[in-house]
Amino acid sequence: MSAVPMVKAEAVHKSYGAAHILRGIDLEVAPREVFCLVGPSGSGKSTFLRCINHLEKINGGRLSVDGQLVGYRQKGDKLYELKDKEVAAQRRDIGMVFQRFNLFPHMTALENVMEAPVQVKGEAKAVARERAARLLDRVGLGDRTGNYPSQLSGGQQQRVAIARALAMEPKLMLFDEPTSALDPELVGEVLDVMRGLADEGMTMIVVTHEMGFAREVGDALVFMDGGVVVESGHPREVLTNPQHDRTKAFLSKVL
Repeated sequence: MSAVPMVKAEAVHKSYGAAHILRGIDLEVAPREVFCLVGPSGSGKSTFLRCINHLEKINGGRLSVDGQLVGYRQKGDKLYELKDKEVAAQRRDIGMVFQRFNLFPHMTALENVMEAPVQVKGEAKAVARERAARLLDRVGLGDRTGNYPSQLSGGQQQRVAIARALAMEPKLMLFDEPTSALDPELVGEVLDVMRGLADEGMTMIVVTHEMGFAREVGDALVFMDGGVVVESGHPREVLTNPQHDRTKAFLSKVL
């Protein structure tokens, strides 16, 4: 296990005007770890996820990925914000899968997965096409490469979105409730793909309501409420034997 955490948050704060969303988050995610974030709506889970790849700017504290500060450069004891181009370069190493699939409707599944490597990395189309086909095969959609998003089910679209994130060969994958927009019978196919990634050693942070997935696949679990980490530990331990009253109250509603 590497000594450098893949993600390290130190006293991370985030506000929107008077609304204080994150109130000093401290946590570490080790390389190859599947790290699950659970908690009620509005607890700050998705906001924290978006701060990790600087889609949201933090108002206090420090966030680093693989030993590098996210969105800032330190000089002396001061932090200076990076230019957009530098932030974009950092983001290449961080894949993100949202609740909504955000696929390009006018592109086939194959073209959706090829797009970023060609446009962002300047990769040759033939190389990107070969990888895209391989990734779609890996998420069980090898026979759907020529389909447009409108011709795919929600679960299939989400699997294309995962393949698209993987096409940039990230060292970290962020999942923001990837199954919450899906019909219940389609949830399993997306979770199966995520299980496969976990088996391959991909570092993943997953905001989820799927407690079974967290228990079975997760290496660590954090329960957030009101913008703070209330409780953390091994998923099985936290889910079967929560220590904090707020955790107990939450789990009594979802388990």
